[in-house]
Amino acid sequence: MAKSSVLLLSTRWFFTLGGLIVLFIVWYFLALPILLPKVLTGSFFIITLADILFLFRGKNPVASRTMSDRFSNSDWNPVHITVKNNFRFPVTINVIDELPVQFQIRNQQKSIRLKGGETNAFDYKLRPVERGEYEFGNLILMVKSGLGLVVKKVTSGQEATVAVYPSYVQMRKYELFAQSAYSNEFGSKRIRKIGHSMEFEQINLMVNHYTDERSQQVYCIIDKGRLMKMAFEKLTLLDYAINATLVLSNVCLHKQDKIGLITFSNKLGSLLVADKKPIQLDNMLQVLYKQQTQFLESDYEKLYLQVRSQIKQRSLLVLFTNFESVSGLRRQLPYLKKISGHHLLLVVFFENTELKTLSEQPVNNIEGLYTKTIAEKFGFEKKMIVKELANHGILSILTSPQQLTINAVNKYLELKARQAI
Repeated sequence: MAKSSVLLLSTRWFFTLGGLIVLFIVWYFLALPILLPKVLTGSFFIITLADILFLFRGKNPVASRTMSDRFSNSDWNPVHITVKNNFRFPVTINVIDELPVQFQIRNQQKSIRLKGGETNAFDYKLRPVERGEYEFGNLILMVKSGLGLVVKKVTSGQEATVAVYPSYVQMRKYELFAQSAYSNEFGSKRIRKIGHSMEFEQINLMVNHYTDERSQQVYCIIDKGRLMKMAFEKLTLLDYAINATLVLSNVCLHKQDKIGLITFSNKLGSLLVADKKPIQLDNMLQVLYKQQTQFLESDYEKLYLQVRSQIKQRSLLVLFTNFESVSGLRRQLPYLKKISGHHLLLVVFFENTELKTLSEQPVNNIEGLYTKTIAEKFGFEKKMIVKELANHGILSILTSPQQLTINAVNKYLELKARQAI
C-alpha cells in the first residue's frame, strides 16, 4: 500500500517554462504585442493545474515486490514486481526499487505505461556476493499522465529483509549429478569384499562373513584465515569454499556417508559432528551462513589438536585453505603430516586466476616482461606446493575458484570409487 505521495515538477515543465521566458524576451526586443506570450503562459499554468488535479484525485497506483525470503549467494536470484494503475486514464510509471546497500546499485528502475485500471509485472535478478541480512527499502513510483508536466511520487511500503545463504542453488544443481554419477563405481560391477569391516552379515557353516561398511565419515574443514579473504569475481575464497562445502555435503549424504564440519582461523571455530540424517544438511547450512573471514594467520596446531580429540574414527578430511608459497606451506606441514597420519587428508587450495591470466598474456615491453615473470613465479610456487604435499603422502587439489565445487566433488567420488576412504 502507498505510504505517501509528493508533487514534483517534471523536466518537461521546466523546458516549457524556459521556452515561454525566451518567447517573452524575443517579443520584447521585436516590440511585438505581448498578448500571445501571455495567453500561452496562462494556458500553460491552467494545463499544469489540470494535470495536478488528474494525478491527485482518486486512488494512487500501487506496487508490490515478491521474492524468496532467502537468497543464494553468488547466484542470480529473481525478484518479481507487480504494478497496478488505479487511475481511470493511462499513466507512465517509473518504478524504482530501493535495493540493499550491499549491491551498490543506484539505478534499478523500470518505466512502464499502463492503461486505466491495468496491472502489469516485470522481473529482474540480483546476484549477492556476501552472506548475511540484506535490507530492501520501499518501492518508489514516479507517476506521469499523458500531459507529463508534473510527477506524482508515490512511496509504497515494501520494506523487507532477505537472508543470503550459501549457494543452495548450486547444491540443487549438483543433486542429480550426485544421484547418477559413479553410481556403480565407474560403471563396474559392484564387488562384495569379505572381512574388511566389523559389520556382521551372516553365519555360514560356522564361518563369520562381513560386508564393507557403506557409511564413512567425511569432514569439511574450512580455513577462515587472512588468505581466504582474497576475492575473485567479487566472491571471497571463503565463500567459494562454503558453497563447495554445501554441495559436497549433499553429495556425501546421497552416497550414504556421514558429513561433518570444522572451521578455524587463529582460534577454533564451529564444529558439527558427522552425521547422515537428512536434517544434517540444514544444520550445515545454518552454521555456514554465519562464518566470517578473519585477518590473522590460521593456527594449524589448534586444528590438529581438535581433530585428534574430536574425530576418533578414520575419516576423509577435506581441508579448504590457501597457500601462496612453499615456505608458507612448510610452516604448517608438520601439523598436516600429523593429521594425515590418522586420517585421509585432502588439501584443497586455489590458483590465482588473475596472475595466471597475466602470465599468459603476450609481452610487448620490459614492464610486461617483468609482470609476466613475476606471475609465472607465483604459478610455479603453486605447483611446487602440490609436489611438496605429494612427497609427504598428502592428497591435494589445485583449482581455480570457479572450478572448486566440481573438482572437489569429482575427487570425493574418485576416492569413494577406489574405496580409499
